[in-house]
Amino acid sequence: MNSYVTGGTIKRLREGRRLTQARLAELLGVTDKAVSRWETGRGLPDLTLLEPLAKALGISVPELLSGEQVVNANRAANLLRAPFYVCPVCGNVIHASGAAVVSCCGVALPPLDAEEPDEAHRLVRESFDGEYVFSIPHEMRKNHYISFLACVTTGRFDLVKLYPEGLSEARFEPRGGGRIYWYCNRHGLFCERV
Repeated sequence: MNSYVTGGTIKRLREGRRLTQARLAELLGVTDKAVSRWETGRGLPDLTLLEPLAKALGISVPELLSGEQVVNANRAANLLRAPFYVCPVCGNVIHASGAAVVSCCGVALPPLDAEEPDEAHRLVRESFDGEYVFSIPHEMRKNHYISFLACVTTGRFDLVKLYPEGLSEARFEPRGGGRIYWYCNRHGLFCERV
């Protein structure tokens, strides 16, 4: 069985922060012998120490548990490559501007892959008053509906949340060079260039 945090991770992060075992122990209110036992694999920190240990090592608890420090190397995000996440419990819609570890309602959410629309999920575009009206001729029942429509370009993200028994349409200003995304609560994410 793998432990929830490894001694090698603690040692590597401690040394990276230029902390001695004694100084880390002092920050955590434990003995330096306890830190030594953790690093040599002869013991593990108590669960109540995970948050203070992560803080002392300058990382988040998930980074401590995974042993992988997340470094923000994103210099220029392109929203067209950014993933969507939808919570299957509450319907929360999350659009990250880059790679992310996302959870909602206690569920780890995988990024969604957009599919080509089929006839039941086709996109209809009409021009009206200087805006585009996008709609999907899809039923909008409580158990089967389109959850949102989103217009995404390289630098802008607009989302319209839709609800059961409402209309499956949204208005967006023409921006060119983007994509329209929509999500069916039963069939997933769809995408089309506009």
